[in-house]
Amino acid sequence: MKLKAAIIGCGRISFKHVDGFIDNSEKVDLVALCDTVSERTEERAKQFTDKFPEKAVNRYTDFKKMISEEQLDFVTIATESGYHKDISVYCLENGVDVIVEKPMALSTDDADEMIATARKNNRKLAVSFQNRFNVPIQKTHDAVKEGRFGKIFHGQIQVRWNRNDGYYKQAPWRGTWELDGGTLMNQCTHGIDLLQWLMGSDLKRIHGVTRRFQRPIEAEDFGAAILEFENGSVGVVEATANVFPTNLNETLSLFGEKGTVVIGGLAVNKFETWRFADSDEVGDAEHTVIDPDADDPPTVYGFGHTALIGDFIDALVHDRDPFITGEKGKKALEIILGTYMAMKTGQPVDFPINFSSVEMDGIFK
Repeated sequence: MKLKAAIIGCGRISFKHVDGFIDNSEKVDLVALCDTVSERTEERAKQFTDKFPEKAVNRYTDFKKMISEEQLDFVTIATESGYHKDISVYCLENGVDVIVEKPMALSTDDADEMIATARKNNRKLAVSFQNRFNVPIQKTHDAVKEGRFGKIFHGQIQVRWNRNDGYYKQAPWRGTWELDGGTLMNQCTHGIDLLQWLMGSDLKRIHGVTRRFQRPIEAEDFGAAILEFENGSVGVVEATANVFPTNLNETLSLFGEKGTVVIGGLAVNKFETWRFADSDEVGDAEHTVIDPDADDPPTVYGFGHTALIGDFIDALVHDRDPFITGEKGKKALEIILGTYMAMKTGQPVDFPINFSSVEMDGIFK
């Protein structure tokens, strides 16, 4: 029997969730959509029923009403970030498993409450870091696990994008401390998750600087951090929404004593560099791995939501943890909040931390 699922929040990112349900239609039925703006649910319903005209998708403006009336196995939550915690906790407490968009929350306390609620109620919670499923990311992670890098010295994520004034005016919640955060929290969170995952060590300390150079928001439009990991390796984060005139690059780099990997593309989906000391032995020299003609996805969201939803379905069917649990998804949030905390205090921040984005209110006068 197929699982039944719904989407809560039908804004900018939700079309990728619908794509994920379409691609997993043999295993799950998308039976309901919810958004406080009814026109959005109509648009997403049309996207789905254009593919499956025989299927009915119920529409709601109240997610609690939807939970009470639909016999759901799980939901994906794609609302404004500041609402993630309350919606997730309600669903988990009412017998519904949850995939929540990034960032999972805007405070360490809220993230911890979501994780604890899932464990207490024997429910599953996953965080939507879909780029972990990208083939180049998976191949690089395999190389890390196999020890091909030797000692990893440092890694870097660069997100050099443009988000103009119109982007923020289109949705006034964007760039607010209460509902969103800035470039680190919104645009760079995927890259930060990938960096910390591939470095293979817990975080020890953060040095961070943020700025609001020009965008009409409360939060930062530029952020930079140096991450010190427990094993002595170093991570470097650079995130900006100010690149003139359009997006430039998102690039993830990993440097070790026996290997160097650089992944670029529109959604960290293309190898730019693949060099290992054991390439002759393994048989994957750089020219055999890099495809200069590889296509970019049509958007920065990539194609990972299909694999993310597919993994979650498998986790429910086989009663295992999803690939990116709440505990794993929290790590990127902690790095961003640690960078904010370092900016506010003017000092390096040692881990673990307890912090919230709203504590940054008024930082930029």
